[in-house]
Amino acid sequence: METETLALAQEIDFSMWALFARATLTVKLVMLMLVLASFWSWSIIIQKMISYRKARAEAEAFDRAFWSGEPLDELYEQIGPEPAGHSERVFASGMTEWRRSHRQDGGLIAGAQARIDRSMDVAIQKEAEDLQRGLPVLATVGSTAPFVGLFGTVWGIMHAFIEIAQQQNTNLAVVAPGIAEALLATGLGLLAAIPAVVFYNKLSADSDRIIGGYEAFADEFATILSRQLDA
Repeated sequence: METETLALAQEIDFSMWALFARATLTVKLVMLMLVLASFWSWSIIIQKMISYRKARAEAEAFDRAFWSGEPLDELYEQIGPEPAGHSERVFASGMTEWRRSHRQDGGLIAGAQARIDRSMDVAIQKEAEDLQRGLPVLATVGSTAPFVGLFGTVWGIMHAFIEIAQQQNTNLAVVAPGIAEALLATGLGLLAAIPAVVFYNKLSADSDRIIGGYEAFADEFATILSRQLDA
C-alpha cells in the first residue's frame, strides 16, 4: 500500500505552473494579485533607484556651479526660471522671489527674507513629493502581501480538507497536492513583501538624505541673501 501511494505521489507534477493550474479560482486570483504586486513593486524600485542616482548627480553638478564663484544672477540666467534639476528648481524659486522683491528704484520690499525662505520651502516640498512618489505602494505591498498570501493558503487548505473528506482518503497522493498549492500562495506573498519592505526602507533613507541636502542648500542660500539684505 505504501509503495503504491509513493508511486502515485511521484507521478504528481509539483512544478510552479502545475500547482497554479490545480489551484481553485480564489487561490489563482490571489496568486495573480501577488505576482502583479511584485512586478509593480520592482518597477517602482528600479525607477526610483535610477531617479535618485540622477538627482544626486544633478545636485553635485549644481553645487559645483553654485560654489564656483560665478555671480548668482548669471547662474540664474543660465538655468532659467524653470530648470529641470531638483536643486536648480530650489535655487530658481529663491532667486525668482529675490528679484520680485526689488522695487523699480532698486530698494527691497519689506519681508523679502521671509518670502524667499517660504518660496524655497514650498519648492523643497514639491521636490520631496516627487522623490517619494511611489514609496507608499512599496509600504502597502510590504505590509499586506503576506496576509493576502496567508488568505490564499487558508482558502487552499480548506478546499484540500474538503476534498479529503469527500474522497475519504488521507494518503499522501491526496493530501500533498492541495497543501502544496495552498502554501504556494504564502510563498508568493513573502516573495512580494520582502523586497518591497527592504527597498522601501532603503529608498526612504535615500530620499531623506537627498531632501536633507536640498534643505541644507536652501539654508546656505538664504544666509547668503540675508547678508546682501543686511548690506
